[in-house]
Amino acid sequence: MILVNAANGNQGKFLIPRLLRAGATVRACVRSEAAASGLSAAGVAEVVVGDIGEPDIIARAVRGVDKVYHVCPTMHPLEREIGFGMIDAARAEGVKHFVLGSVLHPHLTALVQHEIKRDIEEHLIASDLPFTILQPAIYMLPLKLKPAFEQGRYTVAWSPERIQSLVDIGDVAEVVAIVLTHSDDHLAATYELSGAERLTAHDMARIIGAVIGQTIPVEEIDVETFLHALFGDRDRSSLDHQVRAVRSLNTCYSAHDFVGNANVLRWLLGREPRTPASRSATSSVNDKGPRTAMLPSPMLDAFPRPWQARRGRRPCT
Repeated sequence: MILVNAANGNQGKFLIPRLLRAGATVRACVRSEAAASGLSAAGVAEVVVGDIGEPDIIARAVRGVDKVYHVCPTMHPLEREIGFGMIDAARAEGVKHFVLGSVLHPHLTALVQHEIKRDIEEHLIASDLPFTILQPAIYMLPLKLKPAFEQGRYTVAWSPERIQSLVDIGDVAEVVAIVLTHSDDHLAATYELSGAERLTAHDMARIIGAVIGQTIPVEEIDVETFLHALFGDRDRSSLDHQVRAVRSLNTCYSAHDFVGNANVLRWLLGREPRTPASRSATSSVNDKGPRTAMLPSPMLDAFPRPWQARRGRRPCT
């Protein structure tokens, strides 16, 4: 059985259907009964409902599973403690494969969330658990593109001139499913997951504008506006961790580019990663329209991918 944490989150919504189609038996961990009902109806075998920040929920979630995919809910104030607790519980249960959803460049510790994920990576490596670490770049999410389609503007809370690497969340979910269902091929690996294009906010606005046929202006919003968009009028004193995390994003992403390399993702997928243009085209029709075709890359033939051969694909020669 495979445990998927935060199963109703951004990644879980893409990952769970892939695992079920692959024939995996899945236990999901979510916060609400409503989410649990939807997952059960979709074919998830078991659902644990509760706050993953509570040790007893972690223990219930991990008990009896063979594999764990751990990705913490975004900006959870107890992310470090949850990560440590999941790893310790998995070790006590004798879990055979622990897959950690981390972040690209976790050693950039001026970023609050990166420092936490670096610490969790270290704890996992030191645990002697069989592990795989996945380090995705900034997600291309339909939710992030929605304002551009609805309001005709592309907003960022940092310098729009800075260059960034993005990764399609569907591609990340595909890699997670590959790693979890073909564990032996991926043990002790740390994979950077990045798309091929390196873009500024102005580039992104041009891509979206080309998809919907209009000029999309770029608007740099200040941190307070961004915080209000995320958390509304909630008391900032109750959001100390989240506020520090957002401020660190603003500072670091304004001061430095944030880029990765697509070679590892190409190899894992056996094709070119999805692009912002293909994600924008999909998002413009509520994620139900056709995607841009994903073509194989010639360089991939030099690097065998045994899990693809076992799935019935032509092995590389």
